[in-house]
Amino acid sequence: MNPQTTGKTIRPAEIRAMKQRGEKIVVLTAYDASLAAQLEQAGVEVILVGDSLGMVVQGHDSTLPVTMEDMIYHTRNVARARRRALLVTDMPYRSYTSAEQTLENAQRLIEAGADMVKLEGAGQVARFIEWLSQANIPVCGHLGLLPQSVEELGGYKVQGREQAAADKMVEDARALQAAGAEMIVLECIPMSLAGRITEAIDIPTIGIGAGPGCDGQVLVSYDLLGLTAGKRPRFSKDFLRETAAGQGIQEAIAAFVEAVKQGRFPTEEHAFK
Repeated sequence: MNPQTTGKTIRPAEIRAMKQRGEKIVVLTAYDASLAAQLEQAGVEVILVGDSLGMVVQGHDSTLPVTMEDMIYHTRNVARARRRALLVTDMPYRSYTSAEQTLENAQRLIEAGADMVKLEGAGQVARFIEWLSQANIPVCGHLGLLPQSVEELGGYKVQGREQAAADKMVEDARALQAAGAEMIVLECIPMSLAGRITEAIDIPTIGIGAGPGCDGQVLVSYDLLGLTAGKRPRFSKDFLRETAAGQGIQEAIAAFVEAVKQGRFPTEEHAFK
């Protein structure tokens, strides 16, 4: 029975079952109640309160200035409109530097209405994920381009093109799964590597700039609606202009949902080799 038709809130187990059934998972960002309601109406399975709000809402050059208070505020706004979608919230920069801090901040986001929290990276992060899982806090991992580590990475660049880096990312994905992660976002990596990771783990992969081989796809809603100032990321698509032909926001979101479900987005045009 589909939770989208019963009104039942989607849980992590259902997202994993979608991977097992080969059904594509649709994820979009929201930062307020109005947009969250639009995503709900279109049947989006996962709503992400992303720290991307630092750039598209607050006007910063990166996600680094975003605070816990910002994430709590926006999570509460989205949670008020959420009915069925799984609600995932990013833990912002430097909000998970120790076990105690990670647990405390994750609990604050859960209390604000999140069903799951998302952490970037591997290594020590895998241990944090294990501790959160033991505390019954569902976690989403994030590998590839890590916006919170953009300065260390030398900018917004495709990750995992070298064989050693690709092999390590596969092992990192396995480690995050072993630690208890419920799903993993793969950002800006070669589509062949994304496919390899997707096959290597049992939990869903959600791609953004990772090609069509992932179990699901996520975009920043502002990119999808053509609202983002400046140059739009290569891996995104303005569904309002290019697909919905200016019909309206709801039609653009529905077009994205349908394109992901039918495997028509992303194409190689929106991926990296």
